[in-house]
Amino acid sequence: MSVSAWASGVSDWQQALEGLKAFIAPAFKRSEQRATAGAFIDGLLSGAERKTGWMLAEQAGFARPYRIQSLLGRSRWSADVLCERVRNHALEALADRDGVLIIDETGFLKKGTHSVGVARQYSGTAGRIENCQVGVFAAYASRWGQALIDRQLYLPKSWAGDPARRDSAQVPDEMAFATKPAMACEMIARLLDEGTPCAFVLADAVYGSDHSFRRMLEARGQAYVLAVRSNHTLRFLEDWSLVQTDPRTMIADLPAETWTPLSAGEGAKGPRLYHWARLPLKYQAGQGFSRWLLARRSLRDPGAIAYYFAYAPSDATLEDLAAAAGLRWAIEECFLHAKDDLGLDHCEARSWHGWHRHMSLVMAAAAFLARIGADQRRASYGKQNETSPKRPAA
Repeated sequence: MSVSAWASGVSDWQQALEGLKAFIAPAFKRSEQRATAGAFIDGLLSGAERKTGWMLAEQAGFARPYRIQSLLGRSRWSADVLCERVRNHALEALADRDGVLIIDETGFLKKGTHSVGVARQYSGTAGRIENCQVGVFAAYASRWGQALIDRQLYLPKSWAGDPARRDSAQVPDEMAFATKPAMACEMIARLLDEGTPCAFVLADAVYGSDHSFRRMLEARGQAYVLAVRSNHTLRFLEDWSLVQTDPRTMIADLPAETWTPLSAGEGAKGPRLYHWARLPLKYQAGQGFSRWLLARRSLRDPGAIAYYFAYAPSDATLEDLAAAAGLRWAIEECFLHAKDDLGLDHCEARSWHGWHRHMSLVMAAAAFLARIGADQRRASYGKQNETSPKRPAA
């Protein structure tokens, strides 16, 4: 899908784009930086096939890519401040009491060894171990749409413990090695502290299998539906005996009538239909909350089963949990459009700051498109004047 298809039918898109540029302008210290950032975003939204320095400069009418390269590298401004403003801009349009926060990582294939964080590591994008960078991202999804709202580069141990490589890529001194679940824990906690309205936190098994990530959410009284591996160890005390099992074994023992056909939401080809089942887990939960083991089974292949840990209000129905689990696809949609249309994976900067600046600028372009989509949905629902529960913008 092209960018033009996303924004079709919007007569005031130029005004909306200027509104975005004005909103993020305080992130930049100089007028030249603001102008170049605006040109950068224009280039990302253009039909240029590659969003490289030369291509963006040509799109902007610059003779050379110096200004584009300087924006990502030599100039002084905070990518984190920009990211926060982009987040506020997106959430003004998308925030909803039934919205969800989604965490996931994506890979960026690279040649060579000099780009910050690049290493031989698993890339979900490629589905195998490749020479790549990996970024951990947070997305927000609601009835109004979805957008990426936070990001951080994963720093492998081979980088975190190498002073020379750190210096060459300008990695900040305070950035120590952290696992992806630990990064996600800090990221989600920060977003919740900011007051982001969130009915559920969603993530795949990399994060769902992490005890610390789950306990952080539970301590905050935050509901979640997190994928978990089929062989994840579960221990229960039954009749004064310790029982050890796993999700696959527990679900295999369910009678056939336990499974309920439900939709996991709309997909590209219509409703995504599966069979769903849940079992209560005999672990202590916060007041008013319960724990379940949730399972999703393919209609075509009964042996294809996905498993989840769910922590939610005790009156949550199976339909509620299935619907929440099905929303995790939204971050995959964000990655797909940001890479195919906006150049998320076209970053040429090798430094820590350059990577985060590029990602934040792409997220700004995506936030603009998300707001246009949200406006269209509100118009079609006759709710143009509905206000978001998100706190006022900074």
